[in-house]
Amino acid sequence: MAMRNPYGGLNQYKQNNIMTAPPQELTLMLYNGAVKFVNQAILFIEQKNIQKSHEAIIRANDIITELNATLDMKYEVSKGLRAIYDFISEKLVDANIKKDKGILEEVLPLITELRDTWKQAMELAKKR
Repeated sequence: MAMRNPYGGLNQYKQNNIMTAPPQELTLMLYNGAVKFVNQAILFIEQKNIQKSHEAIIRANDIITELNATLDMKYEVSKGLRAIYDFISEKLVDANIKKDKGILEEVLPLITELRDTWKQAMELAKKR
């Protein structure tokens, strides 16, 4: 008898949310993911878990890379965001090489501020 995955329904629910979310919600999900993975990486470095810290930093950096790649450069704000994303990405690589939680603690407020600003912009847009 095959075992059923108890998280199958939850995973399907998450998948459906992602597939049906509007672009602005997807961006918010990406920011939330980046914050989550940087926090995890900090914890794993404190626990001296090199492999898991590496994986968390890679996932955070993949998200920042995706946000950077999807910028629409016809808007002036995108040029500023590109520089910020490049900075964050460089710092994440440096933190990964050195397994330095201090570097992660330096970029975490920046990612959190980007997320919070995006969330505020979404709320303002809904009111229009």
